[in-house]
Amino acid sequence: MILSVDGREAYAYTGGKTFDPALPCVVFLHGAMFDHSGWTLLARWFANHGRSVLAFDLPGHIRSAGPALTSIEAMAAWVPKALSAAGVQRAALVGHSMGSLVALEIAAMAPDRVSHLAMIGTAVPMPVPQALLDLGRTDTLAAIDRVVMFSYSTLAAKPSYPGPGMWIRGMARALMRQVMNAQTGGNLFVTDYAACNTYAGGLDAAAQVRCPATLVLGAHDQMTLPRAARDVAQRLKARVVTVNAGHFPMAEAPDPTLAALREALA
Repeated sequence: MILSVDGREAYAYTGGKTFDPALPCVVFLHGAMFDHSGWTLLARWFANHGRSVLAFDLPGHIRSAGPALTSIEAMAAWVPKALSAAGVQRAALVGHSMGSLVALEIAAMAPDRVSHLAMIGTAVPMPVPQALLDLGRTDTLAAIDRVVMFSYSTLAAKPSYPGPGMWIRGMARALMRQVMNAQTGGNLFVTDYAACNTYAGGLDAAAQVRCPATLVLGAHDQMTLPRAARDVAQRLKARVVTVNAGHFPMAEAPDPTLAALREALA
C-alpha cells in the first residue's frame, strides 16, 4: 500500500489483505536497518483475523522515500501522519528494537491514537557501543555482521520463520545489506543506531503512557539485555513475556511471539 506523507511516498504492508480503515488497526514498526518484511507472519495472522494491518517501511528504508529520519522523536512524529494518510485515527502499536522506542514515544505524545502498546526486543534507554557506531562509519558490512552475530541465539532455530531450520542469520544479513544499498545519501546504519543511542526520554515517556502495555523479550538477547527493560516495564506497568530467543523473537520463536501478541492485543 502506497501512501503520501509529507509529500513523499510511504509504503505499508497490509498482510496480504485489502486495507480496511474501518477495522481495528495494528501498526508494526521495524527495527534499525530492517523493513516491513520482518513482520510478515504476524501481519498476515492479524490481517486474517479481523484486523487491518499497516507494517510500515520507515522513511529511507527500502520502499519508503528518504531521507531517513535521524531521531526517535522525528520517527514518532511521522507515524501519526502516515496513519492519517491511511484513514486511521486509532491503532495498536507493535514495535521491535528501534521501532519499540518509536511506538513508546507515540503512545506518550498521542495517547488518544494508541489503543495498545507492544514492545519487542526492547531496552530503555537503548545505548549503542561507540565501537559499533565507529565500525558502522568505516566498514558498514562488518558492522552488519557484528549486529547479526549478537542478535540471534542459534544458527537455525526450529521452528523458525519463515520455515523450520531456515538460515535466519544469513537472511538478516542479506536484508540489512539490501536496506543499506537502497538508501541514497548518508549512512543509514549510523543514522538508525545513533537514533537509538541518543533517545533519552524513554522512561519519562513511559510514565505518560495510559494504554495497556506488553513487553516481549528474548531470554538470550545480547543486543537489548532483558534486565535493561525492567525500568520501562515498571513505568508502563507492563505485562512481560520472555521467549526462548535472541533479539529477533519474531524469527527465532514465531509461535510464542504471536501468542504473546494475540493476548496483548485481545
